[in-house]
Amino acid sequence: MGKQKFAVTVDDLTVAYNYKPVLWDIDLAIPEGVLMAIVGPNGAGKSTLIKAILGIIDPIAGSVSIYGKPYKKQRKLVGYVPQKGSVDWDFPTTALDVVMMGTYGSLGWIKRPGKKEKKTALESLEKVGMLSFKDRQISQLSGGQQQRVFLARALAQDADIYFMDEPFQGVDATTEIAIINILKELRKKGKTVVVVHHDLQTVPEYFDWVTFLNVKKIATGPVKEIFNDDNLTKTYGINYKVSVQK
Repeated sequence: MGKQKFAVTVDDLTVAYNYKPVLWDIDLAIPEGVLMAIVGPNGAGKSTLIKAILGIIDPIAGSVSIYGKPYKKQRKLVGYVPQKGSVDWDFPTTALDVVMMGTYGSLGWIKRPGKKEKKTALESLEKVGMLSFKDRQISQLSGGQQQRVFLARALAQDADIYFMDEPFQGVDATTEIAIINILKELRKKGKTVVVVHHDLQTVPEYFDWVTFLNVKKIATGPVKEIFNDDNLTKTYGINYKVSVQK
């Protein structure tokens, strides 16, 4: 086997708000082509870690590289689905327009999207089962439908690495299954997918890699090896028992 290639490398990353560390001295290497969950209690720094990797938040120490280069140089390789609560859903725009925004990275800001970009956007909406809603205002969509549209926008970008902040939050079971099937499809194509996730029961079923986080990194690695009661207890600070499906 060849040497393992890392899509994302985080070195000595520390983030603080008002001098209080939210992430402390994080070292993390995410292999190419994994579907990885970031798990940990509320306030563990899960969303902060993604935002620091994407340069949305400035760390007070440490560095991040995407395929060995700074994020700013590799931005086109990265897709991001933010937490639903952080989006202004009253903005007057249609589902198709939102997805078209995913193609802007490849165009640059000068050119307007043309037929090719529109085709990509429509295909992405179809993949998430939202094609018939293409002309609907996003404010008129349900929470699960909005989440699918944002996933379609990330797909339209055709990134190599996807970061998703709680994509299953507030969606119905049908949407959750649709989303995880798309994420597994991305992994099959060799993409790297990193997901902030809170439902511990579904980790073994959905993911092949996991990172335990509680301000510090507790453990990271293949789900089959490290998703166990010991790491859950260290992460959540209570004696944790979870039924792990082997």
